[in-house]
Amino acid sequence: MQSIADRRFGDFRHGVFACLLLATQVAAQPSEVRFSFATVQEIARSLASQPYLRDDTGLPEELARLDYDRYRDIRFKADAALWRDQGLPFQVQFFHRGFLYRDRVLINVVEDGKPRRIDYVSDWFDFGQNRLGPFSPELGFSGFRLHYPLMHNGYHDEIAVFQGASYFRAVGLGQVYGLSGRGLAIDTGLQRSEEFPVFREFWIEKPSPEAKEIVIYGLLDSPAVTGAYRFVIRPGLELTMDVQSRLYFRHGVERLGVAPLTSMFFRGENTEYLIDDFRPEIHDSDGLAIARGSGEWLWRPLSNPRQLRISVFHDEHIKGFGLIQRDRNFDHYQDLEAAYQRRPSAWVEPMGDWGAGSVYLIEIPSDHEKYDNIVAFWMPDQVSAEGKQMAFDYRLYFTLEERLPKDLGRAEATRIGAGDVKPRRRFVVDFASPVLRRYDENARIEAEIDASSGEVDHKVVQKNLETGAWRLSFELDPKEAESPIELRAMLRSGKEALTETWLYQWSR
Repeated sequence: MQSIADRRFGDFRHGVFACLLLATQVAAQPSEVRFSFATVQEIARSLASQPYLRDDTGLPEELARLDYDRYRDIRFKADAALWRDQGLPFQVQFFHRGFLYRDRVLINVVEDGKPRRIDYVSDWFDFGQNRLGPFSPELGFSGFRLHYPLMHNGYHDEIAVFQGASYFRAVGLGQVYGLSGRGLAIDTGLQRSEEFPVFREFWIEKPSPEAKEIVIYGLLDSPAVTGAYRFVIRPGLELTMDVQSRLYFRHGVERLGVAPLTSMFFRGENTEYLIDDFRPEIHDSDGLAIARGSGEWLWRPLSNPRQLRISVFHDEHIKGFGLIQRDRNFDHYQDLEAAYQRRPSAWVEPMGDWGAGSVYLIEIPSDHEKYDNIVAFWMPDQVSAEGKQMAFDYRLYFTLEERLPKDLGRAEATRIGAGDVKPRRRFVVDFASPVLRRYDENARIEAEIDASSGEVDHKVVQKNLETGAWRLSFELDPKEAESPIELRAMLRSGKEALTETWLYQWSR
């Protein structure tokens, strides 16, 4: 199947987008038209006016029948990497279709303003023990990954992966893959089935020999919405992505998730029930952080709940949010293979004013660490509708650091256990910062605690002389409360806030 961009620039042929061609054809000759983000926007806008057609056809049955192990045995040959023989700082490798990855992803290279389709080549892949192929050049790919020399020693490190629906992952220096970003989330956490948009085509700009960044364009499609995306990826100690998104709606959606992040939380120090595992903690992220438009910083520890939990944090002019791996202590994980202490945090920083909306946190019960059970995203108050267009630009950080001001105390641990009598529960929260460490143990530091229901008492604030942190402990008496109880706490010295605001949703 020919690239959408190729067809837009001339030589229009039949295919699943035949109805799109008339809408996107331009009068200019191919040599006069330069590919740009506007090109992808025009394609997405025109595609939104046509019925949705999923491009998962043309997958041979032998690839569709592959299980996990057989699919993993298919590897791209590093010697075939795009630009490997040209001495460029970035290289691209491709993923095969098969197993769960059925959608055909078209990939193009843009050079001197002109797009060129990359056809599938069977010889680029080592099929291991599989007896497969050869396959048609029309097969396409299921995604790609990027390599860049982070250590400047000639070795090209893997820095990012785009594969599966609209999912992508990235790492900076010294990090290992953990949580994922997504292009868009639709109706996540609703009773009806979630809709998973797909990046069906990419265009990768060829970098210069001195390039420190690479530009990628993506065409997103789903039954409800199409989207044009532009990613500017900058590798380094932390990896940043500048993301521009333009959305075009076939029809409205109930829950639109912008800049979604997907992660895993199986077990932490706040887990209140037995999980039979030698590792004390198992998670890619341990909290949701939010920088509110008012300047307040929120911290919500994650959990592996027994029932679906959905938390909503409304705000205006939000400064940022992210799923954070705050605990970097190997002793707390004891996993030599997973290296959870090196999993990146992901921070979303709006570029421009997103107006009013809410950060959604969805926590799904999970019985195994292989499942991503945590989702966070921004949902705008403005309503989507048929024919409507929306734009969201943001910078996404994959980092081992946090954006929290260093002088503001952060909640380093949340622990929960039995109170003095049933059904009371005791909460212990440790806050730490350079400022808090300077306070004498006799300093007058007070806790501000609120509960949506039940009763809070036995409040104690004291300095931990072993670590320099300050510990807040209290008991919650849920009384007759049936619904989850929302807890909120922070430390103050007079009117001065010394810590971020700790939030927690507790249920029986």
